[in-house]
Amino acid sequence: MKKEDILEHLRAAKTAHIKWVQRAKLLINGVNIEKESIPVDYTECKFGKWFYSDAQMLNALSNNPLECMETIEKLHSKLHDTYLKIFNIYFNKPEGLFAKIFNLKKKKITQQEHEFAQEYYNQLENISHELLNEINRLERRIVATPQEKLDELI
Repeated sequence: MKKEDILEHLRAAKTAHIKWVQRAKLLINGVNIEKESIPVDYTECKFGKWFYSDAQMLNALSNNPLECMETIEKLHSKLHDTYLKIFNIYFNKPEGLFAKIFNLKKKKITQQEHEFAQEYYNQLENISHELLNEINRLERRIVATPQEKLDELI
């Protein structure tokens, strides 16, 4: 695979991550977001799909220590664990006939729940910042890797 292709996929995954975080922010800010547009499972978002497929070959790069990929994986998992707390606030469906009849998607939340969600979002932003720093390190390592070394990975 050509370096440009690897970088293009990495950058697309990074952009997908940024958009995922932005959708979480929109949710917190009261925008009606479909729960499916912000996957809870860290293997189901676009970044996770890239990370657990194409990105795994990057473990073999000599200038990419294994802990780099492990750090990205841990931060990405932690990010989704934090989002799960937000998800539970906004999408835990109320039980009962009324909810089933009207097919409620997003429950009405209290001010206190909104404050909790905002705090969780602040944590999510911090984790995302750390994750983006690690992704940028990985990107710099790929840029510094000669094409011949990348050809050996395939």
